[in-house]
Amino acid sequence: MPSIVCLETEARRIAAESATDLPLRGNAGDVAYVCFTSGSTGRPKGVCIPHRGVVRLVKNNTYARLDQDEVILQAAPVSFDASTFEIWGALLNGGCLAVPPTGLLSISEIGDAIRRFRVTSAWFTAGLFNQIIEEKSAALKPLRQILVGGEALSLPHMKKARLALPHARLINGYGPTENTTFSACYTLPATLSQNRPIPIGRPIANSVCYILDECLQPVPVGSSGELLVGGDGLALGYLNQPELTGERFIPNPFQPGSSLYRTGDRARYLPDGN
Repeated sequence: MPSIVCLETEARRIAAESATDLPLRGNAGDVAYVCFTSGSTGRPKGVCIPHRGVVRLVKNNTYARLDQDEVILQAAPVSFDASTFEIWGALLNGGCLAVPPTGLLSISEIGDAIRRFRVTSAWFTAGLFNQIIEEKSAALKPLRQILVGGEALSLPHMKKARLALPHARLINGYGPTENTTFSACYTLPATLSQNRPIPIGRPIANSVCYILDECLQPVPVGSSGELLVGGDGLALGYLNQPELTGERFIPNPFQPGSSLYRTGDRARYLPDGN
């Protein structure tokens, strides 16, 4: 059981402790956390994320504005990998993390939290975002950037969002837990095509994406293939599951010494490179 320390009664003993910084014994390749996910299988597996994956997600990237002026809402539970973006996107950039009351929030409570904490940025699952747009899009009006993901975005809902939130930057964030939250992102334009599905965009900084055929060779533009992802966000593998790790994390045929994660997702390149 964890110990509870009362700062008031222990103040004298705490003050007697050394003020010297503790030595740093970790490095970028050490495990920062293990996030359990089942994907579509229903069988949980622990994804081992290194420190460099977290840093790569929120530092020196351009898919979203992350700086000391941002107030990011922690809408995701800490057991969900989206919280990695929320927590460290704020704290590693000198911004503010807005933590609402625990528990499942209603749409009204989300809106209240956004107003109360003066939130500027938030991430939502596509399903929740669609519901907010249908029921109370005004709750999101104070936001200047909104990231949406977890599944393919609904074109009708994103069109409604574009009309209801004309000043917000809308970002489609794609990525499996095995590549630290986001692998590719796409900023929606002011006007959306009538029939074109919303792309997942291009790899974020210090990341790679390949669309390959069954022989692990690149497919031509417009052809479908399996999406493989890698770079500094790549997980170290699955906790205590070497066989599954070897199956899903394979050597990168285009960059010896590195690895790729087989997402199992089908994708294709558009003529514009997205």
